[in-house]
Amino acid sequence: MTNRRSWLTTSPVSAVVLPIVGLLAAIGLWWGATVVFAIEPFLLPSPWAVLQKFFEQPGQLLSETGTSLAETIEGFLLAIAIGVPIALVIVRSVILERLVYPLLLMVNAIPKVAVAPLLVIWMGFGQWPKVVMVLLLCFFPIVISTAEGMKSTPTELVELMRSLNASRVQEFFKLRLRYAMPQIFTGLKVAISLAVIGSVISEFVGATKGLGYVIQQSGASADTTLAFAAIMLLSVMSIVLFYGLTLLEHILLPWAQEKR
Repeated sequence: MTNRRSWLTTSPVSAVVLPIVGLLAAIGLWWGATVVFAIEPFLLPSPWAVLQKFFEQPGQLLSETGTSLAETIEGFLLAIAIGVPIALVIVRSVILERLVYPLLLMVNAIPKVAVAPLLVIWMGFGQWPKVVMVLLLCFFPIVISTAEGMKSTPTELVELMRSLNASRVQEFFKLRLRYAMPQIFTGLKVAISLAVIGSVISEFVGATKGLGYVIQQSGASADTTLAFAAIMLLSVMSIVLFYGLTLLEHILLPWAQEKR
């Protein structure tokens, strides 16, 4: 039993196989529910019907997926580019931390669905309102995780580096950043899931492309199967992005994995 548990938790193969088994089990339960309870397709289509719908128009659905993916990645990278420097400033100054934190909480508390129409008014019907919506959803977890990670650096190590006449830049890159990286990646993994949600929210308002637009139009025409096909593509996109970050974390931070 011990060896089996050890293999399930440490083997790279199990890290790939177990999530796939979980997904297949969920699809099986979905399929079984439609059969056992005889649910009408317009209420809940079966997985096979959703797959058939995808193969009826794969080019269009993949094109819409590419639009949503581009908005998601652009907004996510912009959130990193803005959020990490702000977190560093917060860590360096207690005064700025007390000034900025209430503003961050206020922005995070604003319902993003209410902001989406305003972004369309301010920025038009192009891609920017969608990118900014993703930025707004990703910004808070990235800032908080980075700031808290920087603060978690042991004080004795900071004092040791300063006693060795290390510069502030060396202290940051060689010590604080190293200790902060696991928490930064935790924030990034939370943010990437929110990024997909942000792209869909923005596409519900003033969009002519993207999977969110497909879902909206499917609801208007009562095409539940097409809506589910778009939702499944969004789910696959979210899973790929999340595990892509997880893989990057394993590559960049092997020492962090050893502590688990």
